[in-house]
Amino acid sequence: MTGLAALQSELAAKRIELLHEMAPKASVVALLVNPSNPYTQTETRASQNAAHAIGIELHIVRASNSTEIEKAFGNLSDLRADALLVSADLFLIGRHKQIVALAAQHALPTMGAVREYAAAGSLMSYGPSLSEFYRKQGIFIGKILKGAKPADLPVEQSTTLELVINLKTAKILGLTLPITLSGRADELIE
Repeated sequence: MTGLAALQSELAAKRIELLHEMAPKASVVALLVNPSNPYTQTETRASQNAAHAIGIELHIVRASNSTEIEKAFGNLSDLRADALLVSADLFLIGRHKQIVALAAQHALPTMGAVREYAAAGSLMSYGPSLSEFYRKQGIFIGKILKGAKPADLPVEQSTTLELVINLKTAKILGLTLPITLSGRADELIE
């Protein structure tokens, strides 16, 4: 859809910080990325810089199909990953249920880029609100259907960010919600 942009790779550093705050003993974190996505390099670089700044070892794990996602989880134990951060990639977002199920099997604290991860059972998510993004898409589509030329419409950026923490998953993983995060969370799933 034309005219809409979502903050994603720009939030990579913040996701690392939030995951570290929720799972402070996680010293080795894996970042699951889709190598086919042109923004992967930007997000990877930002994540590596953020991880280095707080003393976390970051490993990049790549997957561009469902089979590779399964293989990636097999590699996580070899890397001794304590936690998983999932890239803000549309393919990976579309496979969030598979990723969350595999993370649960491996008892791995996992953070996704959209609320759907935490709602499906991931430890947490931080990123743009998909419902706001879709609402804005509807407005754009309405304007185009009424005769507006797409090239004449301004590009808008989604600005509503959501921090969602799944308390049930935190309890299963033996993690305690820090006070500093409880006040900042937009939603706590129990």
